[in-house]
Amino acid sequence: MTSSSYILTLSCPDRPGIVAAVSGLLAERECNILESQQYGDVDTGRFFMRVQFSAPEGVTADELRAALDARAERFALDWRLYEPGSRTRVLIMVSKAGHCLNDLLYRTRSGLLDIDIVAVASNHPDLRPLTQSYGIDYHHLPIGPGGKAAQEAEVLALVERYRVDLVVLARYMQVLSDEFCNRLPGRIINIHHSFLPSFKGARPYHQAHARGVKLIGATAHYVTPDLDEGPIIEQEVARVDHTHSPADLMAVGRDMECLALARAVRWHSEHRILLDGDKTIVFR
Repeated sequence: MTSSSYILTLSCPDRPGIVAAVSGLLAERECNILESQQYGDVDTGRFFMRVQFSAPEGVTADELRAALDARAERFALDWRLYEPGSRTRVLIMVSKAGHCLNDLLYRTRSGLLDIDIVAVASNHPDLRPLTQSYGIDYHHLPIGPGGKAAQEAEVLALVERYRVDLVVLARYMQVLSDEFCNRLPGRIINIHHSFLPSFKGARPYHQAHARGVKLIGATAHYVTPDLDEGPIIEQEVARVDHTHSPADLMAVGRDMECLALARAVRWHSEHRILLDGDKTIVFR
């Protein structure tokens, strides 16, 4: 007998019987739970759950959705069911720095990231050769006479054209408008340097070097209209000392950015991240 693997994620007000209801629903249809994680947030009173399971031949996604709908009202479930073979379609946005883009392209080609990078967009032409060497479309979208609004409209057109599930800002050095962020809630991931909060503006690593910092790192987060204040997905840090020059700090920082961003993209594509207000629940 053949089977298909599904992923179910849900959140709801915490109360007894949620796990029993979900596992019972699956058992009734002879589904086999392969992985299950849950978490109850005592501060917000919310319950979160991710279940990966196999369903026998004959049990359809429509049948599973109908069964979940029947239980949704009782538990006030906010649920998502992801079907077998559904890969996340990703649009990457970059400026001139190519380390995060190169890392994501390599990880995807080598099978370390189970995503489809469908296109790359940039306000500069510099990374076209790298992108096209992987056989991926590159779109140079400078901010022209029409301003940022016109350029962002072109990006949104790409999102529709390529049926994009996730936009990844891989060191894209433009601030997105509130309107753009609100069009794609929970669907934009950004990477930026962290543990340097006191060093705003240009040349943050030079400022950090001048102050003798001991930790540097990077933060991957969802993008919201509040600049760099979106829910944090992953952070990576490295210890440094007085022997590190600004160039050394930048090199270490690039590595941290690649690691944190790759993990965030992978966890998102595997549906391991659930939003809990201004923070995330990550089922690793």
